[in-house]
Amino acid sequence: MKRALKIAFVGFVVLYLMPIALAVALWLGGDAPENWRAADRSSAGLLPAAAQHQPATIRVFAARTVRWRGIFAVHSWIVLKDAGATSYERYDYTAWGNPIRVNGFEADGRWFGQAPELVFAVDGDEAARLIPQLRTAIRAYGPRRSGDYAAWPGPNSNSFVASVMAALPESRAVLPPTAIGKDFPVDGRWVGLTPSGTGLRMTLGGYAGLTLGWLEGIEVNILGAVAGLDLRRPALKLPALGRIGMPPATD
Repeated sequence: MKRALKIAFVGFVVLYLMPIALAVALWLGGDAPENWRAADRSSAGLLPAAAQHQPATIRVFAARTVRWRGIFAVHSWIVLKDAGATSYERYDYTAWGNPIRVNGFEADGRWFGQAPELVFAVDGDEAARLIPQLRTAIRAYGPRRSGDYAAWPGPNSNSFVASVMAALPESRAVLPPTAIGKDFPVDGRWVGLTPSGTGLRMTLGGYAGLTLGWLEGIEVNILGAVAGLDLRRPALKLPALGRIGMPPATD
């Protein structure tokens, strides 16, 4: 018993405390904007001009969130465009105003100075087929009233994106391990399928949990911090630091 406890303690230190400590050190020595209200929110150049991009488009982006919370977490959002449309639609779930904000920011804009990373992308006929279902899932999202947002353990921006994408498991979108709140049970179910539909997720209200899935890999959630292993595209998942290994699939 003592040996098992010792192994568990060492694992917790190596897989949770050390990565978080390193992330704190990197953040303190980095270039995070001091005045987040004045931080750059311009396009990061990840999307072509909508008027020149004719196919239907779906994108999921994630960027480090505001101030010290960026040490641990990303903010994610959804971008849609119908075939031939001359503008993109961006959907965020935020802490202020109407939680579900539509076109409140540039579609591929920096999140208060932090450049976004691509999480999921699909274009053309497949995107055109999925977009109406995504809009339906966005309209059906439950915690949409003012005051429903909770940065931790959720529902937050990552809970919103994970829930919407889970309505379309064939999309095969998987949020990064730094998307704190992605495991919050918006539907109230503490045991169920993973968002991709390829495995099982067990969660204690988002505060702790275990995910086992072909697309998600193995993930252990402790107080929202996720450590795990991606077996399909070999990579280590660490709290605050994210993936170390092969990049994730984005389509």
